[in-house]
Amino acid sequence: MRNRLVAILVIMAALTVAGLAFPLGASSATGRTQELWFSRYVDAEWFGDLAAEAMTTGNIESLVLAMRRYHDLYGDAVMVVDAAGREVANTGVPSDDPTVIAMLTEARRNRHARQPPHRLRPWDPETMLIALPVGRGVRIEGAVLIEASTDEAIEDIEDGLALITVLSWTALAVFAVAAVLLSRWILGPLMRLSSSVRRLTASLPKPAASVSPGAMRRHYSGPPEVRMLAQSFDSMALAVTESVDAQRQLVADTAHAIRNPLAALAIRLESLERFIPEEGAAAYRRTSYQVDRLSSVLDGLLRLAVAETPTGFAAAHPDGDWPRECLVGPVVADRVDEWQPAFEAAEMTLHAGPSPVPDDLMAAIPGQVLDQILDIALSNSSRYAGAGAETRVTVETVQKCVRIAVTDDGVGVPPAELDQLVNRFFRGESASAGGTGLGLSIAAALATQHGGELSVESVQPRGLRIVVSVPVWIPDEKR
Repeated sequence: MRNRLVAILVIMAALTVAGLAFPLGASSATGRTQELWFSRYVDAEWFGDLAAEAMTTGNIESLVLAMRRYHDLYGDAVMVVDAAGREVANTGVPSDDPTVIAMLTEARRNRHARQPPHRLRPWDPETMLIALPVGRGVRIEGAVLIEASTDEAIEDIEDGLALITVLSWTALAVFAVAAVLLSRWILGPLMRLSSSVRRLTASLPKPAASVSPGAMRRHYSGPPEVRMLAQSFDSMALAVTESVDAQRQLVADTAHAIRNPLAALAIRLESLERFIPEEGAAAYRRTSYQVDRLSSVLDGLLRLAVAETPTGFAAAHPDGDWPRECLVGPVVADRVDEWQPAFEAAEMTLHAGPSPVPDDLMAAIPGQVLDQILDIALSNSSRYAGAGAETRVTVETVQKCVRIAVTDDGVGVPPAELDQLVNRFFRGESASAGGTGLGLSIAAALATQHGGELSVESVQPRGLRIVVSVPVWIPDEKR
């Protein structure tokens, strides 16, 4: 691909250089031709005046002397004829040349050329003929012709073309070097990435027979290297999809396999309670507590696995009709109402507001998912804020995002622990007994899965705020 890119860049550079060089060379040759032709045209007019005076006085000695000096100085021959075409003076022009005769005839008819016939080229004849009539107006007394040498002009043109050629090849060489460096800079990372992806793809397991490899059979256009890279990425995406699905299935199977023995163990413990002597009651209660806690951890891990499954995978949305949006107001009001008894039992107060939530405010997150996130936030507040604390749930829109904040004025947490509260199994030093340390991790994963985020902030002078931000829902017809 690098060679093709370099070839394309060099060809484009060559076309650009040629597009500049050819007009420049033609302009240079045209300018030098016109310079020669017009200088000899002026000289021919001067000889025409001398010839007219000589024909009037009958004394051609001054005319001949001027013609000889001109020939000695420039090496150009001059010929003068009268109105009948008879030769009056000549310093070397071949009078029997048909071209000379034709040009003198046209000049005596006052139909001489007033512009050079064409630009000089290196292979053109060594002489240029310029003919003018002798006399003024309709009174033509003869004609004068200069046979000008083009050697010097052609040498100048050749020198100019040689210089333009050297400059063109130099520019083309510079462009070629720049093309090579540019192609290495652009394609170097891509080639290394392609090589790494090919090696990684070769090490991946083959797709399962039950999985449709349609993504790997898509037709791509472009260079072979880019097509191969795209196909390798498709293979990796398919392998990663299978891996995520397999891991989630493993978690689900493991959960089911562990849940049944746990349930059986809990039943057996419950049936043994009446046979436990008083001295073993404490150990029995600790054992029952650990079984219940293990069940809670298992359920939390299952919810976390589902929450962390990327949205694009089938495992994240097993139902194609799964809702993608919800009205924020009813969800918040329902959660606040549902958690009122728990807060009263904890000797705390729970409020919504103070600003009312617009009836048509919709968030791009399913209502069931937002329920889970708010349940986790309210559960943390009711368990850890402390008796007498007040918790408030507020809703606002900021830059096309819905921000739902659960704020309390309870004991809060040390600043050093804020960033760790969303880590798995982390529990603060001041946290009361109970809980698995997975709640906020699950809430953060659910928010991220639907394009939002969850953050934990300190409240001054005391307290904690859990904020979940999700995008405002925009209907498809308005996108």
